[in-house]
Amino acid sequence: MSEMITADLVDLDLSADTKEAAARALAERMVALGRVTDLGGFLADVAAREAQMPTGLDGGIGIPHCRSEHVTEPTLAFGRSAAGIDFGAPDGPADLIFLIAAPAGADDAHLTILSSLARQLMNAEFTSALRSVDDATAAAALIRGEEPPAAAAAPEDSATVSNAAASADTAADGKAPVPGATVDDGPAPAPGATDTATDTEGGQPFRIVAVTSCPTGIAHTYMAAESLENAGREAGVEVVVETQGSAGFTRLDPAVVAAADGVIFAHDVPVRNKDRFAGKPTVDVGVKAGINKPAKLIAEVRAKAARGEVSAGSAPGTPVERAGDSGEGYGTKLRKWLMSGVSYMVPFVAAGGLLIALGFAIGGYKINKAPSVMDHFLWTQADSWGALFFQIGVVSFGFLVPVLAGYIAYGMADRPGLVPGFVGGAISLTINAGFLGGLAAGLIAGGVVIGIQKVKIPAALRGIMPVVVIPLISAAIVGFLMFVVIGKPIASAQKGMTDWLNGLTGTNAVLLGALLGLMMCFDLGGPVNKVAYTFATAGIAVASPSDSAMKIMAAVMAAGMVPPLAMALATTVRGKLFTQTERENGKAAWVLGASFISEGAIPFAAADPLRVIPSAMVGGAVTGSLSMLFGATLRAPHGGIFVVPLIGNPFLYLIAIAAGVCVTTALVVLLKGLRKQTPEGATAGGAGAPISAKAEPKEPIAA
Repeated sequence: MSEMITADLVDLDLSADTKEAAARALAERMVALGRVTDLGGFLADVAAREAQMPTGLDGGIGIPHCRSEHVTEPTLAFGRSAAGIDFGAPDGPADLIFLIAAPAGADDAHLTILSSLARQLMNAEFTSALRSVDDATAAAALIRGEEPPAAAAAPEDSATVSNAAASADTAADGKAPVPGATVDDGPAPAPGATDTATDTEGGQPFRIVAVTSCPTGIAHTYMAAESLENAGREAGVEVVVETQGSAGFTRLDPAVVAAADGVIFAHDVPVRNKDRFAGKPTVDVGVKAGINKPAKLIAEVRAKAARGEVSAGSAPGTPVERAGDSGEGYGTKLRKWLMSGVSYMVPFVAAGGLLIALGFAIGGYKINKAPSVMDHFLWTQADSWGALFFQIGVVSFGFLVPVLAGYIAYGMADRPGLVPGFVGGAISLTINAGFLGGLAAGLIAGGVVIGIQKVKIPAALRGIMPVVVIPLISAAIVGFLMFVVIGKPIASAQKGMTDWLNGLTGTNAVLLGALLGLMMCFDLGGPVNKVAYTFATAGIAVASPSDSAMKIMAAVMAAGMVPPLAMALATTVRGKLFTQTERENGKAAWVLGASFISEGAIPFAAADPLRVIPSAMVGGAVTGSLSMLFGATLRAPHGGIFVVPLIGNPFLYLIAIAAGVCVTTALVVLLKGLRKQTPEGATAGGAGAPISAKAEPKEPIAA
């Protein structure tokens, strides 16, 4: 730690009044010492991390941090604010701000030291000492661990999650306790837990294993671990934590996992090897809940154990799609469930759609009438290759609805939802309920599995529940509902929607194109964008889509290309209105926009949303309406300019895109030009100005 922080990196009178200004003030100290090479680029990386999840913590702590290619060596800067700065913590502003800068290729030793600091922040004596120290040199020494904190309790109004002292292993290496180690008994259990600490078989204390992880794996991962361990000691519960951070992780001893009475997952990235914890009472929340509400999580997992509720685990390596953190509304949870299904469906759409389009390009528009390539395939005949690609694409498209339904159910109920979800989706195709039927089947399947999991069962039967009982009962219930109860009404609704789309002409078609264009440019890959994209791809997900469906697909892809292309053009024609980082992002936006990756505009929208997003929406609406007016059609669900040869009326289609790009560019330049101070004369992230976020697309789809 001695090389990470010095007195020059400490500001005990931080005067910034926003988190952006605070990050800039501390980062400038790093630049002065040569620890950061590009201030704007580094602040953009800090903002991108902050956009993933606010870094404010209960107890008056703000801990902005990131990995960045602009950092030369691991560095820590500390600032103390008398007025407090809002970092998004539930209990109010932060007065202790730690800016952690890690190089993109930081080694495990440095990351372990940073994780050790994160654990110290859960120690009330440590934070209290930082609030009272009056010398920068002494503050740096305190953070480095060269001076012990004064033995004084933290002020009541800034108490951390737990007032227990950090465990002995905290300062050693910042890792979880050695697997199998016990935790000393503490006070009585927290409210909501069972009556005594020794309520399990053989008079042993209740045993919990936990996994913590966060996107960067530097700070929140280890703070959550420390918080859970402290809360466990206070509740008289044995807690052993596996921290899956950037420095790697030491897998919990299988014997410790097997002996555990409950599991807590506090994470914002997928839990590695999650199947190890199958069949146990499980609480699954975000990492900040592990920091801020450890006692509540411990009480919740004990209550689940008392009721006999267990989890079936998760398939290794798959994205985590939780039902939502505690306190989230039903609308937020529903959006997460639906996006779970859509995110898994999109690769099938892209692969199948492009293969079908390629088949048409090679074999002509009658290729859908070709016989099976199993019966007729000539290696030297172009039509045979066209038929091959087309037929592979059709098979891929056949998975769309079952995958959508299966992974909506997975998002709701984890792996047990897959079987009834896939079965319901397949039945939806059988009864011609299509895309709408898949949505309904997925939601029903997830709900049925959740209901079954709430039934208290004997311990002897828990092992066969996820493998036999839940799949059997849930598939039977979902199949009955889809075949007998709701299938026919949904199929009728699907047919009605298809007939309506086929009947769109003239003004109605233009208005629909404008609406889809607005949606594609509203959140640049977010839920609204994905609704429009999924609506379009659902229409072409058949062997012979209607002309209206292909027009909708064309309008959606054209509108999705507008934001990044417009930002690229704007940074080219009026570069002085943008920061150096934004001009660099503009170069990449040319390629991203041409490839139909709307996320290429996210850095610009994050830095200046009130100017960029409305401008993009206007341009997207112009492009979508013109595409519909020109009658452009598209069979491929992706590809950008690279599938222009497969587009009906390609010249007019490109004109529609160019018109939208010019409109958005003109609006952005006009709105930015009205500002009193341009980025060339102001700081990109100074007080009162947002930091430019350098976000990378999460999914390489235009959605």
